[in-house]
Amino acid sequence: MQLDVFTLVPHAFAWLTEQRPVATVLGAELDLRLFSYRDHSPLRNGQVDDEPYGGGAGMVLRVDVVAAALDAVYGGVPSQPVIALSPQGRPLTQRVVEELAAREHLTLLSARFEGFDERIVEHLATDAISIGPYVLSNGDLPAMVLLDAIARRLPGALSEGSGELESFSEELGGGLEYPHYTRPADFRGWRVPDVLLSGDHARIEGWRREQVR
Repeated sequence: MQLDVFTLVPHAFAWLTEQRPVATVLGAELDLRLFSYRDHSPLRNGQVDDEPYGGGAGMVLRVDVVAAALDAVYGGVPSQPVIALSPQGRPLTQRVVEELAAREHLTLLSARFEGFDERIVEHLATDAISIGPYVLSNGDLPAMVLLDAIARRLPGALSEGSGELESFSEELGGGLEYPHYTRPADFRGWRVPDVLLSGDHARIEGWRREQVR
């Protein structure tokens, strides 16, 4: 998969590229490209945002800046999905993650706060996704969340078998996976369920499916 991220702060992604699962698939199943809006801004001194018409607090990412960046990188309208990370978008769910992870090429648009000129979402993006109904100071965080969620669905990102019965997957009907326990088997009188110590994998599998929340 090729995943392009347009951002105000490209270096903010540096730590994520050194962590699993992104680091595991980077350069193999994942080609991650980071583009700075400032590098392609048609405005003086790399300006990228402006005060909103009608007044109000905060700054808004300009539509001409985003259009110029997309034109510079793609030479026109991109053929792949262009996703704006915005609180007004459709909620990010595991189903959405799996849908996007199946794509060969994606573009993510990030901005600070809720700060897109509405014309970016309406005319330059083909989709908008929200990671939750709240405001963040760093608009790159939603892009990082989506990047991490997609990366772990790519081949080779997880160790063999670790993706089985994963929370929110279709196999679990969209619910949470079963509870987990590890050693010691008895701590302060809090015991691990006997079935997990039985060595009977069929019983364990049945118990796990019964515990799906």
